[in-house]
Amino acid sequence: MLKNRSLARAISDAGWHSLTSKIAYKAERAGRHFVKLDQWQATSKTCADCGHKLAELPLDIRAWECPGCGEHHDRDVNAALNIRRLGIAALRASGLHVPAPGGLPKTVHATAAAVEGGSPRL
Repeated sequence: MLKNRSLARAISDAGWHSLTSKIAYKAERAGRHFVKLDQWQATSKTCADCGHKLAELPLDIRAWECPGCGEHHDRDVNAALNIRRLGIAALRASGLHVPAPGGLPKTVHATAAAVEGGSPRL
């Protein structure tokens, strides 16, 4: 259906609207907030560390190094970090309390098996 040039955009837009409506419903039902961001935000080409924005970043470039801070970025991971930051900023701007992103990592305790002297190792 998307190959039809005169209807492709309308069909695609209807699909995204349906998806976002379902996500918004599920988020509300779970007591979560759903934030829609502008689709033209330059999340892939804006450094998530220092905020430097590249003039251009072709789609075939999957990783890049920021000229501002020298940080190496995977395109998709960088975009995800920027989307998260923008979503949190939008929630805070609407007056909601949002905890600091990241927080403290959970401590993982690993229990090592004790090996007795003279016992065979498996």
